[in-house]
Amino acid sequence: MADLVQYYGTGRRKSSIARVFLRPGSGKFTVNKKEFDVYFVTAQQRAAAKQPLGVSGIDETFDIITTVRGGGVMGQADAVKLGIARALMEFNPELRKALKSEGFVTRDSRGKERKKYGQKGARARFQFSKR
Repeated sequence: MADLVQYYGTGRRKSSIARVFLRPGSGKFTVNKKEFDVYFVTAQQRAAAKQPLGVSGIDETFDIITTVRGGGVMGQADAVKLGIARALMEFNPELRKALKSEGFVTRDSRGKERKKYGQKGARARFQFSKR
């Protein structure tokens, strides 16, 4: 039996985690067993997820299979972006320089700020009145 050739990358953003598999193919893109255009509705989400493919110039040579969990849709799109970039670096380490110059290699570590005790939220405070 022939071995399956695939390249793997994990992407994270806020509380979203994306597992990205690149397999040689015709350019089919699926997210959680749905078509890419069905899962990511807005043009901004689609553009964010596909950015690393434009830099590397290998749009149609790979099928991209992605599973995403947690967070919101925009965070998931950014997680997919990082996952694709890491998978591309596994495929061809020479792409790292081009991807790094565009900022796709660095994980965005910003997350949700915790709620503070005695207060309404992370920054929000209860209204103060002297009388």
